Amino acid sequence: MDIRKGFAAGKRVYFIGIKGTGMCALAELLHNRGVSVSGSDTGEVFYTDAILKELGIPFYESFEASHIDGSADLVIYSAAYSFDTNPEMAEAQRRNLLICKYTDALGAYSGLFDSSGIAGVHGKTTTTALAGTLIRGLGLPAQVLAGSAVSGFGGRSTLNLGDAYFVAETCEYRRHFLSFRPKRILLTSVESDHQDYYPDYPSIRDAFLEYCRLLPGSGELIYCADNPGASEVASVLKTERQDLQLTPYGFSAPGDWGIESCSVKDEHIVMALRGFPGELRIPVPGRHTALNAAAALALVSSLLRKEYGCCRWDSERQEKVRKALEEFRGSRRRSEILGEAWGILFIDDYGHHPTAVKTTLEGLREFYPQRRLIVSFMSHTYSRTASLLDEFASSFTAADYVLLHKIYSSAREVYHGGVTGKTLYEKTKAIMGEGVFYTEEPEDACGIAEKLLAPGDVFVTMGAGDNWKLGRRLLSLYKAKEGAGQ
Repeated sequence: MDIRKGFAAGKRVYFIGIKGTGMCALAELLHNRGVSVSGSDTGEVFYTDAILKELGIPFYESFEASHIDGSADLVIYSAAYSFDTNPEMAEAQRRNLLICKYTDALGAYSGLFDSSGIAGVHGKTTTTALAGTLIRGLGLPAQVLAGSAVSGFGGRSTLNLGDAYFVAETCEYRRHFLSFRPKRILLTSVESDHQDYYPDYPSIRDAFLEYCRLLPGSGELIYCADNPGASEVASVLKTERQDLQLTPYGFSAPGDWGIESCSVKDEHIVMALRGFPGELRIPVPGRHTALNAAAALALVSSLLRKEYGCCRWDSERQEKVRKALEEFRGSRRRSEILGEAWGILFIDDYGHHPTAVKTTLEGLREFYPQRRLIVSFMSHTYSRTASLLDEFASSFTAADYVLLHKIYSSAREVYHGGVTGKTLYEKTKAIMGEGVFYTEEPEDACGIAEKLLAPGDVFVTMGAGDNWKLGRRLLSLYKAKEGAGQ
């Protein structure tokens, strides 16, 4: 089955679940190649609705077998749906149409280019966004696909600047990244996660190893030297594959992409790299942002070498890099500033792994040293919460107050244990004391938050659940107060 036959101009491709971030992004990339794209999804409104409508891509807001008329050259479906329950997938199969899941389609698409996959338990979305920002600033002929909307991509998750290179965020869940065809892999982190699929650390480490072994001869692994798991993967590959280039980055890394200094000044990360002249400034909080920027620069340097035969940081390129990083504003749900009202800054972040929670909150604390930090956190999946309970409970110490809620469950897991949101609350309260509160539903914490919040505070919602609604509700409430002169 050659999926790529459906990627030629004039072909017809139908997307089942087209409003998903990755699905919409791939639909846009194919649309830009002259493919006739259409699709379907639920009636719920997402940010991708506006993108699809702007591109003129038609889509149904229901799943009906009658939508599949046999004219599609390729049908791509989201992993969120199955042949047993989705009538369109079943009909496409009955008609013997060429059909594949999104990750296989993305993998086939990557085979059309010199492709780089960005992977890791956390950090991959921001690193992909930073890489795209630098690619645009330096004028490289590349396409970029991130796992979230990026402000510098016009509020989309794609960037289309040419056909020579493809840089994409690749996902480890259920080994989805094994469909990708990388010539470079950027590895941010390897830690225990997705416990419903990877029961322990060795199982997820081995999946990342399997992915990295897909690199061809003379391929490159760019890895975070500060992350033990990423370093372990690199160490194993070093013994197995002398034909690969291994490029470390980070605070402990030797070579060009070692971070020599990193501080906060005027709400900017100010950093210096061994292999790049002068200072770089990024208006996004956290030492993890410095790591992600170093990673993105290492990747873009590799692309520059491929494009031009060498990579010299002359004054023109230096200025382009500095300007791109200075203008970087992050991506959707990654330390995303929602707004400020009544002197309170509202931020939303997708961090749902203890390491990401801890580093993000520490970064916000360092970035806003004079402000109190109040965080609402909603843990995602029972299996992850149970496996990493102690790590989660100790990840909030940079905050002044913590609001915890029920666990945001996943349809993909079956959990029979006794860990609940209240279990995490009790563990956290034992560490932090009276500054920890619990409400089953996130929006029920609105009254508690109102009693705590004061001008000058930072209120941040964190997690992969739907507690982001609490932050937006509070922002609207305080904007109303501000407007009323209260």
